[in-house]
Amino acid sequence: MLKKRQEKGSPVYMISVVSRILEVHPQTLRMYEKEGFVCPHRINRQRLYSDEDLERLNLVIKLTKDLGVNKAGVEIVLRMRKRIQAMQDEMAEMMDFLDSDVRRTFEKRLQKIFTEE
Repeated sequence: MLKKRQEKGSPVYMISVVSRILEVHPQTLRMYEKEGFVCPHRINRQRLYSDEDLERLNLVIKLTKDLGVNKAGVEIVLRMRKRIQAMQDEMAEMMDFLDSDVRRTFEKRLQKIFTEE
């Protein structure tokens, strides 16, 4: 019988594996942890990273290396992403309470807002 795939937040990757996946030195990962960009789980002083941690680290690497964003900029981007996710979760919860007709109208209005530039 196959085991169910781990949840995204489950810590499963050691630092050496993460450094190979993301193609960065393990010290870079330690630095990102020190700066507060990621907080891996620890078991017996060993860092274990989850899929969510990998996604977050990948974003940090793209921001810093590809786009030249500094530490303060990365902090702002991560904070804004967290707020946006919280608002999306809140909106999804609110949508559950709306009548289907009102819901469709509201979804169309939201889509129009987000597609305008």
